Amino acid sequence: MILLVHLLFGAAIASYIKNPALAVVLAFLSHYFLDFFPHIEYGIENIERKQWKTAMSQIFKVLLDFCSGVLFIFLFSNNHPIVYICAFFAILPDGLTFLGYFSKNKFSELHKKFHQKKIHFFKNKKISNFWRVSTQFLAVIISIILLKL
Repeated sequence: MILLVHLLFGAAIASYIKNPALAVVLAFLSHYFLDFFPHIEYGIENIERKQWKTAMSQIFKVLLDFCSGVLFIFLFSNNHPIVYICAFFAILPDGLTFLGYFSKNKFSELHKKFHQKKIHFFKNKKISNFWRVSTQFLAVIISIILLKL
């Protein structure tokens, strides 16, 4: 799932759940929830392989996606700090996976195995791109509705 969707969903949780500690935990767990559904991701193979010369376009896509998510939150939310904190926690699992490419340890390997193999259950299944995009679109619409409440 792209970062924009995770950021918005985490922010929506913060705007809907009034207990900040619970909102942070649910925002973090929402990442795994959303990643379970079929979805499209951008390629980061060159980043994973640390091929920096050819990874610049991939890094640009990730940064653009992140900035778009923050902009959507800014436009559609009440802009309380907890909204941005929960948005951060909603993308943290991808950050942990990314750090695992540079730091091989038991925790990063366990997280990568759980996140990439168990949670991304539908990643290698034959599901049309229509349904993969639809799940992300639906998550964005739900998030925006919750942010506006």
